[in-house]
Amino acid sequence: MAGTGTTTPTGSAAPPRQHPASPPGYDPASAARWAAEPDKRPGRTAFQRDRARVLHSGALRRLAGKTQVVTPGEADPVWDASPRTRLTHSLECAQVGRELGAALGCDPDLVEAACLSHDLGHPPFGHNGEQALNEFAEDCGGFEGNAQSLRLLTRIEPKRFVTDPQTGDPVSVGLNLTRATLDAATKYPWPRGAHPTDPASAKFGVYEDDRPVFDWVREGAPDGRICFEAQVMDWADDVAYSVHDVEDGLHAGHIDPNVLHAEPERQEVFAVAVGRYVGADTDPAELAEALDRLLAQEWWPHGYDGTAVAQARLKDATSQLIGRFCLAAEGATRQKHGSGRLTRYGAELVVPRGTRMECAVLKAVADRYVMQRAEQEQLRADQRIVVLELAEALTARAPDGLDPQFRSLFAQAPDDRARKRVIVDRIASLTDVSARSLHIRLTGQA
Repeated sequence: MAGTGTTTPTGSAAPPRQHPASPPGYDPASAARWAAEPDKRPGRTAFQRDRARVLHSGALRRLAGKTQVVTPGEADPVWDASPRTRLTHSLECAQVGRELGAALGCDPDLVEAACLSHDLGHPPFGHNGEQALNEFAEDCGGFEGNAQSLRLLTRIEPKRFVTDPQTGDPVSVGLNLTRATLDAATKYPWPRGAHPTDPASAKFGVYEDDRPVFDWVREGAPDGRICFEAQVMDWADDVAYSVHDVEDGLHAGHIDPNVLHAEPERQEVFAVAVGRYVGADTDPAELAEALDRLLAQEWWPHGYDGTAVAQARLKDATSQLIGRFCLAAEGATRQKHGSGRLTRYGAELVVPRGTRMECAVLKAVADRYVMQRAEQEQLRADQRIVVLELAEALTARAPDGLDPQFRSLFAQAPDDRARKRVIVDRIASLTDVSARSLHIRLTGQA
């Protein structure tokens, strides 16, 4: 499993029991690790260890240098707080997911670990960088941030190594998380082109050369079905970014809440929602009703001038929205499945359609007024050039430009396809700033 080959570790130098005691509500197989290892400190559950490993990982820290929506430095200089990054988003997603999961009977440490992990595979420049890397990696399996997250957790992030029984070489098993945590962090549990209902979908959760560990994670799981904890993580992600992206847009002065009462502006928002966040068969009238429900709330921010009072009101609106979305999902799920502990494949998260429409409208507001600004399109074009030129420069000059970890993996790669994947891994690990710095060093272009 190390590097880009398909070596499968079969054990470690001092293997403990294969199935340690599992937390309540989870069977022993859920708490198993790909490479068995002893507990370092008694008293912690397997999922508490997983949460700690993700929290202390370098990959999580690097998310501080990856843009969420509003680029650092864009916020109103009068307001001295920075806009959210991928790291702050992940921390907020983890808080939302932990509480919602606990309310439904999930292990809270397991859900929090999955939420902290869900964006680890995102490259510099977010989804824009993801698209550029997918273009570059087309002939070696493509690029998808969720598949990259699994690869990082199980291969790239240096934490645990085992000995290859054939060569005696050390083989990375990444953070060596439990089966249940890796499953919970897998939003799209299928390979490229194997979406259960839409084969043309660009979303997938595993590259072909990571199939051994993926197949191990999915042992006994219904084909293509997303586990309950991953559904909680996914909804927590939607809730966190839909609410907080609007909050950041207001702080940065890009969103005027008054325009949401103007019919032409509303229709533009609904068109974005239909085009990107809900099905094309969604009636805009349904979205209008969802927006009107939000506008009718006494806590809705109808104005924002940056004063302390306005900031407090906006923060209250943020809290109210998160509570509204989570309580709706909790209530509907409990109504369907009862009051017992809900875990793994014993239930499905139920989010009322009206709640999903409200969430989609918020996403569309941020999309329309923040992401679709003219200067943002120019910035995205520049970012794509940086990623593609960096990929070309690394391809031409590798191993120059690779740090020691990826230089070693490049040397071990058996063929051009595998070497290209190492270059993709290297670029994906960069922050926005380090990507630009490496681009300048290798190309001489600012």
